[in-house]
Amino acid sequence: MKNLESTDIKNERWRYPRFFGATDGEKAYINGDDAKHISTVLRMGVGELIVLCDNEDNDYLCRIIYSQKDSVELDIVDKRKNETAPTTDITLFQCLPKSDKMDFIVQKATELGASAIVPVMSKRCVSRPDEKSMPKKIQRWEKIAEEASKQCGGGKIPVICELTDFRKAVSEYSKIGLGILFYECGGKNLSELPIKTASKIGIFIGSEGGFEVEEAEFAKDCGIITATLGKRILRCETAPVAALSILMNLTGNM
Repeated sequence: MKNLESTDIKNERWRYPRFFGATDGEKAYINGDDAKHISTVLRMGVGELIVLCDNEDNDYLCRIIYSQKDSVELDIVDKRKNETAPTTDITLFQCLPKSDKMDFIVQKATELGASAIVPVMSKRCVSRPDEKSMPKKIQRWEKIAEEASKQCGGGKIPVICELTDFRKAVSEYSKIGLGILFYECGGKNLSELPIKTASKIGIFIGSEGGFEVEEAEFAKDCGIITATLGKRILRCETAPVAALSILMNLTGNM
């Protein structure tokens, strides 16, 4: 690892393009589409600086020493822990919305610091993709999450999980951390919940039609807490943004 020539480079590291890639501690490597983007779109060459993230909350300031459209090799100039990593692990369980709303939800949840995003099938989901189409959807959401992580300076790309059934998601998460189901028929205010002491939080957001009463009751029976985001009924793509913003603020991560 080489020393920086000046503190200006160190202090301005965030203005450089960000990518995810592998490192051996001294050098770093970027391949595939990102390498093509660096060399042919950004037209960056030898000697220029980028920030490389190892997806483990480490940031590396790197200098390009070799650049081709399918491979970029870098010297590591500086390393430090990523400063954006939330202190609370928050998983978003999002019941599938219609059309491309999930794209927006994945992007914004990533920007706000969700550690994982789980697409959920509930009773009121209008969107019901078959087994053949889901892998392509997940791949697209993974790409959206990666791009959003680069844009917001994140040190980790949130995990995009496989589609799961509502009852299964509730049953499994209730054993892991603090579960909160945002219910349009009312519930506790977030300020009443033990948010600050929770290391893991799972939030359940309904699709366009919200949750069935029996789903909310099942969640309560499993130990999931029903909560409210206020008197207004928020759209299914607005609710996760509002919930994550409030939770990140309550946990000191905003």
